[in-house]
Amino acid sequence: MIDLTGKVVVVTGAGGGIGGGIVRRMAAAGASVVAHTRSSAVEHGGGEVTEVMADLNTEDGPAAVVDAALNRHRRIDALVNNAGIQPVTPFTDLDDQQWSEMIDTNLTAVHRLTQAAASAMREQGTGGSIVHIASIEAQHPTPVHGHYATSKAGLVMHAKAAALAWGPHGIRVNSVSPGLIDRPGLADDWPEGVERWTAAVPLGRLGTAEDVGDACVFLCSDLARWITGADLVVDGGILTNPTW
Repeated sequence: MIDLTGKVVVVTGAGGGIGGGIVRRMAAAGASVVAHTRSSAVEHGGGEVTEVMADLNTEDGPAAVVDAALNRHRRIDALVNNAGIQPVTPFTDLDDQQWSEMIDTNLTAVHRLTQAAASAMREQGTGGSIVHIASIEAQHPTPVHGHYATSKAGLVMHAKAAALAWGPHGIRVNSVSPGLIDRPGLADDWPEGVERWTAAVPLGRLGTAEDVGDACVFLCSDLARWITGADLVVDGGILTNPTW
């Protein structure tokens, strides 16, 4: 197991399935975790976890999360930008409000968080790691997720641009692109999709929140010390399977 003892890691969107998995794996690795949630409790399963509530869609919300971590631990070593939304709307039917909500939540809030965390890391003078949770839809959109796919493609490029900007200060920025991640009730809600995925994915199963969490632990550890501007795909190999 990778050891993150002594590291302070901020995870946004920790009340959701993937966010909870990231928090659990970070805590299991020994990190002190500051878990952001907007409304729900974090199921973290133990370890040193501090919960912070904030609305990241407000101008001050992202900075409030970073300030809470600094007030509690006096430093930030890593940030995982996981908070996001995934509404289902045909791309042809999108209105301006739906588009703006997606970009504000999945891109603008991440940019503000990245700026705030990187500023703290720069002042500390010890570098750090920032990870964006993107999606394989950044490369492979679906008809009802066009605005979501666009926002995630933006996250992948944002990580690269941020890696270029903050690399001289020892701050690494990467993205993780998960495939289909299991959750309670998914097979009942979308049986045909789960069946298609399972038949097509080379590793023969859906992903878990812990699969994503372990990728984040790696990227936030010293084992990834010379990795920045990269997109780590965690999809069981689904993108290797041609659909034409």
